[in-house]
Amino acid sequence: MRQKLLTIAASIALMCMLAGPVCFGQKRGPSTPEERAQAVRIARALETDPLNEKAKDERRSIFMWLADVPDISVTICTDFLKPLFDKDKNYSTEISTQMMFSSAAFIIEHPDQANDRKAVSQAGLEGSLKTYESILKTRPNAKWPFLDGLIQKREKGELGAYVSDILAKGKCK
Repeated sequence: MRQKLLTIAASIALMCMLAGPVCFGQKRGPSTPEERAQAVRIARALETDPLNEKAKDERRSIFMWLADVPDISVTICTDFLKPLFDKDKNYSTEISTQMMFSSAAFIIEHPDQANDRKAVSQAGLEGSLKTYESILKTRPNAKWPFLDGLIQKREKGELGAYVSDILAKGKCK
């Protein structure tokens, strides 16, 4: 138990070192146009080449930026990709975190829809599916039947109904 508490404390300390202003209550101003453009570029690059040599650093960078900026807020609902959160395999982390990054990119590109939970969630989910498809190009054994089913829904024009159904269940606030 003591070891687990030390591990948790060390994780929090590391996140505070990386997130500085977020943990220590310092406020920064809104994101700049250049930062928003960079965030969109990173999000889209991670959709198309999620395993490149810079991907891990880019994920950390955009995650920390999202935690720091006060004007872009992404609500994450794990229900959209629930099977990926149950296992740590087949690039589940890369695929599931992409939903956050693609949602942020959508909010930046479509500020008039920033409060439309369905539109933001669907854009994020589509980004995760693009990431999955990109991974399969180089790692064909990284299959997820669940994600293959979502791709089929997308191809049939039913992905929006899936998103609406998850949101209607009320678990995602």
